[in-house]
Amino acid sequence: MHSHLKPIAAVTGSLVLAASLTACGGSSAASDEKVVTVYSADGLKGENGDGWYDQIFKDFEKETGIKVKYVEGGSGEMVQRAVREKSNTQADVIVTLPPFIQQADSKGLLQAYEPQGADKVNGADKSGDGKWTSVVNNYFGFIYNKKELTAAPTTWEQLLDPKYKDKLQYSTPGVAGDGTAVVIKAIHDFGGKEPAMAYLKKLQANNVGPSSSTSKLAPKVDKGEILVANGDVQMNFAQSKSMPNLGIWFPAKDGGKPTTFALPYAAGLVNKAPHSENGRKLLDFMLTEKAQKQVSAVGGGFSARSDVKATDANAIELVKLLEGVEIFEPDWQEIDKNLASYVDAWKSATGS
Repeated sequence: MHSHLKPIAAVTGSLVLAASLTACGGSSAASDEKVVTVYSADGLKGENGDGWYDQIFKDFEKETGIKVKYVEGGSGEMVQRAVREKSNTQADVIVTLPPFIQQADSKGLLQAYEPQGADKVNGADKSGDGKWTSVVNNYFGFIYNKKELTAAPTTWEQLLDPKYKDKLQYSTPGVAGDGTAVVIKAIHDFGGKEPAMAYLKKLQANNVGPSSSTSKLAPKVDKGEILVANGDVQMNFAQSKSMPNLGIWFPAKDGGKPTTFALPYAAGLVNKAPHSENGRKLLDFMLTEKAQKQVSAVGGGFSARSDVKATDANAIELVKLLEGVEIFEPDWQEIDKNLASYVDAWKSATGS
């Protein structure tokens, strides 16, 4: 009878041991857990479970047995949370828009890991020291309500029109990646910090006020509660499938060309990650050819790998959207260095 009980006792014994190790933060048990925690900027998970993340997390779990725990917020918000948790790291992988991935790195949140397939990602879309790699390429943009507005606005200056009073909103610079992008694009288009801030000060008369998350603005535009908001091409394109009144546009300065810049979702392995091995596996998985082909077909974004040529209907439509739009390349190192001063200048200009 004793021998009959033995295997059960052995099993429960090891379970108790695992539980006690996890409780006191023993890495051996934690690293065996079939789980990986992702802190991410919003935009890649679908409103109805139909986003790129929904698809690849499901495929990843099926293939590896590793369950993805997902935490979402604005880019800046996710970095701040990871900084607060430095003494008790919770996240394994962090995904944000620039300049927040650079900020995560400068705050010591990332460890070097070059995922398989990273060699196919363009140099500008990954860090030189292997700390982060873009997993979905994307561009900054604006949205408008196509039903209420007969024509899309085309310039920044048009947004100062009183008809946009309380009908325009953009997410908060310094908190949201796309909000910070408003400031970066304005500085580029107006030719410097001073003229950009002078413009944003005027625009404040029409602005509804802050929003920590950009993805929450699209439903308001779709319903006509507001007419114009900021966003990004991937997120808004994906949202437009269930929000038919969203139109995407790129502001120009009066007399200039519409402009935009790449705003990729960049992923890094978190320093002292509780499940770093699982984090590496997920980063590898995100850059597989299959997952990268789904970026446009499922997620409405652009593949981060230069060798993946998507030919689905979404990919063709996305290329059309950017026709005639001038794409500039921000100096992200400089922006990371001066981000606080840009955000302060924006706060004082807008009284935020």
